[in-house]
Amino acid sequence: MAASAVELDLRKKHCVSCEGGVEPLSKQRVQGLLSSLPEWKLARDGKSIRREWNVKDFSCGLDFLQEVGRVANREDHHPDLHLTGYRRVAIELSTHAVNGLTENDFILAAKIDAIPVSLKE
Repeated sequence: MAASAVELDLRKKHCVSCEGGVEPLSKQRVQGLLSSLPEWKLARDGKSIRREWNVKDFSCGLDFLQEVGRVANREDHHPDLHLTGYRRVAIELSTHAVNGLTENDFILAAKIDAIPVSLKE
């Protein structure tokens, strides 16, 4: 699937340091950003987004998560990473300092979407 213009714009941005003191994104803004990242889903509580992959094998999952870690470190915004059942990868994003979602979460999601990953056929 080709990236949307909004997703490409998010990939060009960089996460900004957030120590709190800002409001989480509105529900409307979250829904607008999610529409440009269709593989990501909003958590029931509305405070995080999540995406899942069924990767080719355990090694592919580890390689993918290593690259996600490198991107997250460059952006200084760190997701929750899960590798279960040896090939199921899940990533959850939220901004803990605001107990919700900020643009940082969507910037990192867009950058994660650009990372190649070998999926199970």
